Amino acid sequence: MPVERLTEMTQTQRDRLAFIELRLRFLGELRRQDVVTRFGIQAAAATRDIAQYKGIAPRNLEYDSKSKVYVRSSWFRAVFDFPVERILTWLSHGYGDGEPIRWKGVVVQEGASLPGKIDPELLSVLTRAIHQGCAVEISYRALSSGLTAREIVPFALADSGLRWHVRAFDRRSGEFRDFVLGRLADVRIVLGVVAEHEKPDQDIQWNRITELELVPHPANVQHPDTIEAEYGMEGGVLKIRARAAMAGYLLRRWNVDCTEDHSLKGGEHHLWLRNRQALYGVTNLVLAPGYGEPSKEW
Repeated sequence: MPVERLTEMTQTQRDRLAFIELRLRFLGELRRQDVVTRFGIQAAAATRDIAQYKGIAPRNLEYDSKSKVYVRSSWFRAVFDFPVERILTWLSHGYGDGEPIRWKGVVVQEGASLPGKIDPELLSVLTRAIHQGCAVEISYRALSSGLTAREIVPFALADSGLRWHVRAFDRRSGEFRDFVLGRLADVRIVLGVVAEHEKPDQDIQWNRITELELVPHPANVQHPDTIEAEYGMEGGVLKIRARAAMAGYLLRRWNVDCTEDHSLKGGEHHLWLRNRQALYGVTNLVLAPGYGEPSKEW
């Protein structure tokens, strides 16, 4: 079936085919039960959907009879043109996988963020590696060393609020680190065994949960009740649980004053971290306003 025939289908049919493609493209595999579970349909209907997708893109999937799963073929070419923002939403929240069509907003809205260029195909190699639990070789642009090649073992995507990262074990440094998706120039799956010390359960910063207590800034805010209402504070404090690996990003994004004596001046600092001791042992605090000295960015 030619791609043009998509327009003759119902929106519900196109949504199911779009979901099939997303699973193949970014996880590398698809089971009939995935479609059944996602859309609440019968197995026979899911079988028809998969056959319909295969009719549109016959070279995109192959059936592995041993594992009883459809796998992404090496000839894969996307039919649906998803913007990367929708892809990341689907990967991180599990929804938004309907066919990518342009809807007119219910109310007027605009964003105020810088565009970040992320290659969907490079992202798909990363996500398949995460799903399969294997390593990848990447070409990466670092601020300190420029374009370099290295092997990493990725296991999660992370949104800092400003940029998307992949959390991974870096075989060159022997540490778990964050890599900005927009700085990737190439990604290739590496076959072989992943060592125990490279696995997610060994990432102390990722697995440690810290509770941050944020309060209206004692010096910069004249009417604390305004900030309390804005952030939905209870008893004048907002308690946030965050992974230690993500704490610095959160504090930077919200311009939280992390000094001991709430001494940072400026209207951008509406919040102060009341329990600074919660940050002991957190490693990415170069990002936290007023906490320690900046270190070299890699």
